[in-house]
Amino acid sequence: INVMDILNSKLEVKPYTKKELAAIYGISPRSFNTWLKPFLPEIGVKKGKYLTVIQVRIIIDKFGLPGIVGE
Repeated sequence: INVMDILNSKLEVKPYTKKELAAIYGISPRSFNTWLKPFLPEIGVKKGKYLTVIQVRIIIDKFGLPGIVGE
């Protein structure tokens, strides 16, 4: 996955691995897992290698768009 392509264009909401999402947000996979912990009941458990589109939408809703500072 080319992170710069994603950051320079619109973030495509599709299934991602946790590692891919961590790279998009510019943090380590370990930090990303720490970020997810409080929201796991809402996000749910990933089935297989990828988070579902619904799970990715919840994550974006909670953390905001990558590279954009929230309010």
